[in-house]
Amino acid sequence: MCVRPGLAAPEFKTQAYFPNGEIKDISLSDYKGKWVMLFFYPADFTFVCPTELVDVAKYKDELEKLNVQVIAISIDTVFVHKVWQEVELSKLIPGGFPYPMASDLGGKIGTLYGVYDENAGVNLRGTFLIDPDGVLQFSIVNYLPIGRNMEEILRLIQACQHVRATGGAEACPASWKPGKKTLKPSAELAGKVYEVWKPSEIDN
Repeated sequence: MCVRPGLAAPEFKTQAYFPNGEIKDISLSDYKGKWVMLFFYPADFTFVCPTELVDVAKYKDELEKLNVQVIAISIDTVFVHKVWQEVELSKLIPGGFPYPMASDLGGKIGTLYGVYDENAGVNLRGTFLIDPDGVLQFSIVNYLPIGRNMEEILRLIQACQHVRATGGAEACPASWKPGKKTLKPSAELAGKVYEVWKPSEIDN
């Protein structure tokens, strides 16, 4: 299966541990109509992983304003998720990790999304943004030792939402942030980007 931006995100169903202590079945289709960020990480009780979940939790308010539902996914059972939340995450994050933590036993979901490393037996650090229509908008995959940057991920979400809001009439140049200049692709703009956009925009 080919997984890339512009194609429908693969459907899945699994169990998840929720912040309120519930364990229940979830599927990707449960969240149709919302923006969904799948946040694959290797495993509970590891080293880089808790730092990443702390970084995600830090942006909870911003993600809620953008109507983004986060689903964290690893190869652990929901019961291991529960213990990790109680033993470690709740000590790093006030109130604990605020999003569902899905179980991907055997890397079945990770395989669908191309992030399951069979040799290591875990998922790579894959981040996938899915729009309200179920279409994948961006994917980022980091190797195991490299943690992600939620500030950049948030910027990408904002860019994807801006492009969708304009119906594709506007494009976001390098390092674009909300309020900054966009580009309007057209035959007239080809070869003349220098007239409307300057390299200094990257630094400002």
